[in-house]
Amino acid sequence: MFLWTLLLVVLLAAGAYMAGRQRAIALQGAAGVRLHSLPSYHGYLLAAAALIGGLALAIATALAFGVHSPLTAVAAVIGAAIAAVPLYGKDTPDFRARNLFERVVLVVLVLCSGVAVLTTIGIVFSVVWETLIFFRSVSPFEFLLNTKWAPTGTPPSFGFLPLLAGTFLVTFIAIVVAGPLGLLSAIYMAEYATPRLRSVLKPVLEILAGIPTVVLGFFAALVVAPLIRNAGISVGLEVASESALAAGLVMGMMIVPLISSLSDDIINAVPQSLRDGSYALGATKSETIKRVVIPAALPGIVSAFMLAISRAVGETMIVVMAAGLAANLTANPLAAVTTITVQIATLLVGDQEFDSPKTLSAFALGFVLFFFTLFLNYIALRIVQKYREQYD
Repeated sequence: MFLWTLLLVVLLAAGAYMAGRQRAIALQGAAGVRLHSLPSYHGYLLAAAALIGGLALAIATALAFGVHSPLTAVAAVIGAAIAAVPLYGKDTPDFRARNLFERVVLVVLVLCSGVAVLTTIGIVFSVVWETLIFFRSVSPFEFLLNTKWAPTGTPPSFGFLPLLAGTFLVTFIAIVVAGPLGLLSAIYMAEYATPRLRSVLKPVLEILAGIPTVVLGFFAALVVAPLIRNAGISVGLEVASESALAAGLVMGMMIVPLISSLSDDIINAVPQSLRDGSYALGATKSETIKRVVIPAALPGIVSAFMLAISRAVGETMIVVMAAGLAANLTANPLAAVTTITVQIATLLVGDQEFDSPKTLSAFALGFVLFFFTLFLNYIALRIVQKYREQYD
């Protein structure tokens, strides 16, 4: 029923737009009358008023009587009429419809921004609150400095360091794989490839970004991990059936399109005049790319890398299927490891009691992960501010 009410509000707004526009056109057609605003702005203002008034009263009625109550439709019509009818009678030559409509748009934009900010604050507050409850049972020093992670053990142990080491290891391998591949492919597409070849290569490369991560996880577990294990055994190395190297390699494949696509757009945004000036001074194409284009695009490239790192840090399925669940404090890429996000997903699967340290530890992990990504974003911001230059 409420969906039909929303459709009714949209139709009322469309009708209000037509009515306001037609009235303004008729008024403008009168001899010697010149309106302050275009007729379309009169229609936009009436439509915005009908939409806001109808939605506000319909939502209030739905909260009071339920979303399936037929009163919501009646309330929508009444709200639209209350908001739009007074404005309909103010279609005078001096009526500043454009100014009022722009104020309405500004208020809507501010409210949308406020919703995003309040949502972020709510997420942070909920995570911090549950983390503080967890730290009543487990010492923060034990959580941050202990080297053993066994939340289901007897007694349980909540050492964070093995998870941090696994996260760093898998992410490092992924960015070592994806960084050069993504950046070099972006340089080729932006500077060397013909427009026709680029129009083919870029969509093909970005297809990889649309592959579900669970499919990549299957590929890592069934193809990449056995290949690494067999290759290691053939040269006398001890390789786990699930390893950080397998997860990192496939995760690197996953984030290549992210780095490549963003870097390609950023390199293309560098003004052509900079390249022409470099060529005029006798520089070759490779020298121009190395000494002019890349430094000019460096802030954006760094941002692309940081986004890719954040994407890798938050990945779960590939790590579960390729690296395992073993919380090992190791820097050996051939060993099985686990990451922060994998343990968060593991701790919150199934029926859980949210008053136990085992479940609450997931919020503590999320809290630390939040500050980790915040630190990465801070580094990226500082690099961008340091190397940013303005080109007129």
